[in-house]
Order: sequence, then C-alpha cells, then structure tokens
Amino acid sequence: MAEKDFESAEKGRDSEPPDPTPDIANEAPVERQATTNEVYSVFTVPQKRLIIAAASLTAFFSPLSSSIYMPALNTIASDLNVSPTQINLSVTTYLIVQGVAPMMIAGFSDNAGRRLAYIICFVIYLAANLGLALQNNYAALMVLRCLQSGGSSGTVALANGVVGDLVTSAERGLYIGYASLGSVLGPTLSPIIGGLLSQYAGWHWIFWFLLIFAGVFSVPLILFLPETCRKVVGDGSVPPPALSMSLTDVIRHRNRVEAGYVVDVDKQAEIHKNYKIRVPNPLSTLVVVADKESGLILLSAGFALACFYAISTGASSQFKEVYGFSDIQIALMFIPIGAGGMVSALSTGKLVDWNYRRHAKMNGFPVEKNKLQDLTDFPIETARLQVGLPLFYIGAATVIGYGWMMESKVSLAGPVILLLILGYSLTGAFQVLNILMVDIYPGKPATATAASNLVRCELGAAASAVIVPMTNAMGQGWAYTLLALLFVAYSPALLLTMKYGPRWRRAKKEKKEKKAKQQQAIQVEKNAVAAGS
Repeated sequence: MAEKDFESAEKGRDSEPPDPTPDIANEAPVERQATTNEVYSVFTVPQKRLIIAAASLTAFFSPLSSSIYMPALNTIASDLNVSPTQINLSVTTYLIVQGVAPMMIAGFSDNAGRRLAYIICFVIYLAANLGLALQNNYAALMVLRCLQSGGSSGTVALANGVVGDLVTSAERGLYIGYASLGSVLGPTLSPIIGGLLSQYAGWHWIFWFLLIFAGVFSVPLILFLPETCRKVVGDGSVPPPALSMSLTDVIRHRNRVEAGYVVDVDKQAEIHKNYKIRVPNPLSTLVVVADKESGLILLSAGFALACFYAISTGASSQFKEVYGFSDIQIALMFIPIGAGGMVSALSTGKLVDWNYRRHAKMNGFPVEKNKLQDLTDFPIETARLQVGLPLFYIGAATVIGYGWMMESKVSLAGPVILLLILGYSLTGAFQVLNILMVDIYPGKPATATAASNLVRCELGAAASAVIVPMTNAMGQGWAYTLLALLFVAYSPALLLTMKYGPRWRRAKKEKKEKKAKQQQAIQVEKNAVAAGS
C-alpha cells in the first residue's frame, strides 16, 4: 500500500510540464523562488535524479578507498614488516581524517558552490593515489592515506548537499537513498577488487587502479555537473559565476534565454553579492555538533557506525584466523554487508517518505514535494525515528550474534547471514539519521552531513583501533557484545529527541529571528546616522 501511495504521489505531485530544451537542459517553464508558497527547484524530476545519481557516484570514492584496502591488510603488514595492530592504525588515521576533512570542504561548498569543492577534492585525491602507488614505506603509507582520505571524504557531504539543494523534506527519503547508493556500493565491490589486485597483481596496484578510475571519472564530472548550491544559483534559475559554471550550465541557460525565460536581475544580484570564495572554515560544522538536538542525533549515528567499522576492520584478521581465508576469500565476505546496505538504501527511503506523509495526514499538514515548507510545528523527529529506532535495535542484536558466532567458530553460513542483516539495519539507521540532520538544517545540508561524518568517523576510528586488542583480551563474543550494549544504552537519547526536538527547533528559530531583527535595527540606525551626516 505504501508503495502504491508513493508511486501515485510521485506522478501526481512531483511531475512538471515539459520544456522545449533537451535532456539536462530541460527545466520547468516557470521562474520560482524558494519561498514557502513557490516551487523549490526549477530542475525537473529526471534532472534531479540524473544530478543526484552523479553525486552518488562521487560519494563512491570514499568507501571505495577505505574498503578496497581491507583485504590487503595482512599482505601489506607482511611486506612492510609491521604488526597487524600497526597496519590497523592506517585504517584508524584514515577514519580520523575522513571525519575532519568534510568540516573544511562542506562549509566552503555551502557558500562557494559544489563544483569548486568537487574539483578541490579530486585534485587532492589523485595526487594522494599517485604517491601511494609509488611508495614502499610505512610512514609514507600513513601520511598519504590521510591525504587520500582528505580528498575522497568530502564527496559524501557534497552528495547530501546536492540532495538538499534540489529536494524538500517531503521527498528527501527517496533521494537520500539514491545519494547513498555510492556509499553503499563501496563496501560491496571494493573489497573484491582489492582482494583480486592484492593477490594477483600486488597491493600497489590497488592505488594505481584508484588513480586511473578517479582520473577517468573526474573529467566528465567537472565538465558537465551543473552547479546546484542555492547560495550560488538559487532555485536553479540564476546563472552561476564563471568559475562555477559547467558546459551543462552554459547550454541550459542559453536554451532558457532562447525559450523566452528572463533572469530575475534583482534576484541574481542579491545571490551573487554574497558569493565569495573563502578559506574553508570548520566552525560552522562545530556549531552543528555542539547543538543540543543535532548532538544527540550525531552520537547515535556514531555508535551505530562504530559497530559497523569494528566488524569491517576486524574481519580481515578474524576470517583468516578462524577460517584460514586468503585475501580474495576475505574480500568475498564483504559482499553480504554491501548487499544488505543496497537493499536498505533502496527501501528505507521510501518507508521514511511514507511515514512522513502518514504524520502529515495525522497533523493536517499539507504535503507538497517541490515547495519549501515550514517544519517548525511538524513532528519531523517522530516521523523519521519511528523508522530508524527499530533498525538500531536490530543492528545491535546482530552485532552481538556475530561476535558469538565468530567466537564459537560456527558454520560460515551463520556469519554470512548476520553480515547481510547488519548491512541492512545499520545502513538504514544511519540513512534515517542523515535525512533528519538535513531536515533540521535545511539551509546547510553539506555542513550537516559533515558534522555527521565527523562524529561517526571519529567513533569509528576509535572502534577500529581497539577492536583487535579487545578481541585478543576479551574474546570476540564479549568484545562485540560490549560495543553493542554501549550502543543500546545510548539509544534513549533518540526518544528524548522525538519528545523535545520540536520545542528545541522552535526555540532556535525564535532566537535566530530575534538576532536578525536586532541586526536589521542596527543597520537602520547606521543608515540614518550616515544620511544625517
């Protein structure tokens, strides 16, 4: 029934009239601003899907670079004459930088645009992979893996930023699902590629492969991905500045002019007046982390992903020790996690959107997909977390079961089934929290995602660093049980968010409006003084 409702809503509410311009150049034939009563984005549904699909593929590089490395950990440790604990530190440092780097690029992209941010990310990433492919030293490996992480990790925040640019809360679940496909594909495909390359070509070829793949991918991306940042192009009807303009933007706006569309000059001047390329500032992300509501949400996501990373990092040594697996066999064990994650990405978003519509109907709240709506009095936290909380508890139970199965050295079928469930539940739970973060920070989607990245990666880094010593000291069963119980013990924080979230959001809005009025009054006073003199 929910599926049927979704399909009818997709066709009925989100369809837009055709335009004479072709393919990506098509746009709705109406000039709109992002107000509560007007169209949020002039991009059509097919355009949104194509742009978000491209952004999703860019987000593939961060988990690709992380997971492709996992099956080769034992081989790299042997070649560089370091211990498994030392080589696991290269995973830990990767995750630390993966959490910190988006803080810099997200705030930059929310102000200067997505395209420039993408260019910066790929230049850094390509340089790091070239260095990694040529080095044979543990210290160089550690440094260059950090640089590689810095280049690739920003793409995840940028992908969710693109979603926030193009779609509203009423349809965000589906599109965040599309945007997360790249992130989910990483743990599925990359370990297999890494295992094959490590076993048959040598582990250096892992980095040659990443260099070639990223180089081929980045050229069409930079040439054709349109600028979507709302502080640069508004609802998509304002041409971006020259530095942020792609070939697609040139064609699209030329076709609009030929079709008789006139750019709102005042609107363009207002947007471009605030367009500045500044040195990246992480403070905006730290403000999000320090906020009461978002802090509770981010820690919940962090605990979930800590369990995920603990299993991913420990799998390489554990499957070799318990089942005597080679690099390629270890790589195949990542498939169930990725498969579960893919199913979750494609289904959880639809469930989230269905629950949003259900609550909207219960509260007499109109659902309009392509219009920005004021969610101040809407229980968005409840609508999202009713889907997310069950997935959290399923994920925690699965982590405990996985630990004891590995401890007991049961048939391989047991861990495989639990890894599938784990991929589905923890990916779905994290996806729901990502959607909620973008909901409560509608003007800064990339910054909100960067805050999420910071917390989850730092907790994930801690989990990946301690999991091998923990399993050695406590056994796999008790080690994973402890991680899962910490996760469950914190989960009531989400119940507090459901209860008090609307009140906290309302207070933040009132404080922001009060501050804006004070600044306006000061400006009026300054203008009066200037006029008098």
